[in-house]
Amino acid sequence: MNPKDDHYYIDKVKNGELSAFSYLVEKYRDMVYGLSLKMLKNSEDAEELAQDTFVKAFQSIGTYRGSSKFSTWLYRIAYNGAITQLRKRKVELYSLDEQRLTDQDELDISNRLTEIDQDALGESLRKAMATLPEGDQVLITLFYYEDQRMEDIAQITGLSQSNVKVKIHRARKKMYGYLKENLEEAVFNAL
Repeated sequence: MNPKDDHYYIDKVKNGELSAFSYLVEKYRDMVYGLSLKMLKNSEDAEELAQDTFVKAFQSIGTYRGSSKFSTWLYRIAYNGAITQLRKRKVELYSLDEQRLTDQDELDISNRLTEIDQDALGESLRKAMATLPEGDQVLITLFYYEDQRMEDIAQITGLSQSNVKVKIHRARKKMYGYLKENLEEAVFNAL
């Protein structure tokens, strides 16, 4: 078994070598913290959730069967913890309208965005992302920034794959609306 493989360290932990868990913490701490911060919008809460996630993962490692990637299993623990905290805050998630972007709209966006200064684009994308509900931000982060597959995102969030696809599409549409309204007029006047 490859020593760099997660299962190698998981097996060591399951067999009583508890210090092997530190490898998994080191490997995934930024990922778990990033997801926590995206959802909770507060660095202290995100730090606490990340710590709780690893404690829960350590305590439950005996139940990890290996049917999904360890990162997916760990994301699921963090995601559920964040949802619990958000429910405590009574954050309301709202649905977006059903209108779809056309392929031409997406092509126009892509062409226009290549004309914009990359720093301005990055800032605009961060602001557009901030307009999304926390749950949608997580989906966008998992898909675009963490390169998770739809199937893995469905496992992490407990949503169906088709629901994940719809939510990501709606989030992209909402971000498109924000970008269209808020980026330089000259960039979008052809739209």
